[in-house]
Amino acid sequence: MARKRIIPDATVFGIIQRLLEEGGDKAVSFGSVATATGLAPPTLVQRYGSRDAMVRAARLAFWDALDQRTGEAVAATAGKGPQGLLKAIGPVKVTEIAADLRDPDLAQRAAAWRAGVEAALAERLGSGTKARESAALLFAAWQGLELWSAAGPTDLRLKDAVKRLT
Repeated sequence: MARKRIIPDATVFGIIQRLLEEGGDKAVSFGSVATATGLAPPTLVQRYGSRDAMVRAARLAFWDALDQRTGEAVAATAGKGPQGLLKAIGPVKVTEIAADLRDPDLAQRAAAWRAGVEAALAERLGSGTKARESAALLFAAWQGLELWSAAGPTDLRLKDAVKRLT
């Protein structure tokens, strides 16, 4: 009979995400996760099989949470403009997404998420090809602003980008 999990996967995944954010891929090991969670390294091995499988499970959980957050934002901002949708989704760490693009399954999740956000933006921008193209450009500007925010503030504002695209 399997023992009850004292620390749920969601907690472990949150710690893995934090380790990835703070120290990158090399910061995550069975030892570092064990230290942060209080679980024994063999317990982590038993749960996830390998370090890569553990990190991948955490990244899949990230995409599940982002998909849910995005769906909630789309529903909550129905009838509002594109800027309201992007604000409701909130910040998305672009550097984490970029790392996921090396894994075909995670890259597929990223592409599906992007397509969903762009479709929701296009609905708010009108219809037809121009709305889809504007949505793609707005998505790229939003993610670009997020990426480059670490380098300092910029003069570009999403509301200005929306005005230029519509």
